[in-house]
Amino acid sequence: MSAHGRPPRILHPRAFKVTVGWTLALLLLGSVVHATESSLACPDWPTCFGTMLPEMTGGVFWEHLHRLVAGGLVLMFGLATWLVRREAPHRPWMFRAALGGIALLLVQSVFGGLTVIYRLPDLVSTTHLGLAFLFLALATVLATASARFVRGNDPAPADEGRRLEPSDARRLGRFATIGAALVFGQSIVGGLVRHMDAGMSCPDAPLCLGQLVPPLVNPLITVHFIHRTLGVLVLLWVVGLAIWAARHGLPPAVRRWSTAAAWLVAFQVVLGFVSVLSVLAVVPVALHTLIAAGLLAVLVRLATVSRLSTAAPSERREPAYAR
Repeated sequence: MSAHGRPPRILHPRAFKVTVGWTLALLLLGSVVHATESSLACPDWPTCFGTMLPEMTGGVFWEHLHRLVAGGLVLMFGLATWLVRREAPHRPWMFRAALGGIALLLVQSVFGGLTVIYRLPDLVSTTHLGLAFLFLALATVLATASARFVRGNDPAPADEGRRLEPSDARRLGRFATIGAALVFGQSIVGGLVRHMDAGMSCPDAPLCLGQLVPPLVNPLITVHFIHRTLGVLVLLWVVGLAIWAARHGLPPAVRRWSTAAAWLVAFQVVLGFVSVLSVLAVVPVALHTLIAAGLLAVLVRLATVSRLSTAAPSERREPAYAR
């Protein structure tokens, strides 16, 4: 309690939620950088033409803005880490996870620099994207868990995990975790499609070179076709999750998030086709990456809810500041 008899304001859940939103915006911006061919607009790193304040015109605007927003994300997540250490000492795993997130951000930043220094090598650039998706997943776990712990034992409708039956929670966890893994894998392959310039290897949609299964005669067609195939698997899996959640009468919030995932994956497929048919126009390509990231975050949230709802009683105990 504070000196005035009121409970202290708990800020770390909000900080983690802002981090998730910030990461989504950064992923969108990174996609715009590539789609506008601005990745090497700043030929050096971490400066841009030897300065931290270059003239923000043309491709330099997008590339340097991407760097500035990335720097802001590091500061924001650092603040969230400090807050969780101060406000939730009874949850040491969250602080350790946040420290891991800071390390992940720093490594990801180094890979961003390497993409510039070594002139966009495919594997390095794709690793840069993959680390960003991993960080988004970790930030989503922390945002979901911290909000749940602050609510404590309050049976609010928004607390979707509290009313899950153990068997349903386990099934939800498997459904959501496998779905998140599929989305992550498809996004990595999508990164290869992007950085190998394979986006137009199949110039038609929904077929590829006029066939359901094209001749896989070179790496560009192969990686593009694998990306599409994984997209179909993700679509079927996530829609299946939403149908299962609805038929089994899961809590309303879980059904809403599952339905949101189904809409996101459908939109994602449409955007993939529009990206090809528009010859990789900036808007659909950038949104394609954003929706993939949003879908990953939703599935990770559902997986986290299922895990927390089956946690040991000591993990579900109401924190002192929430009483």
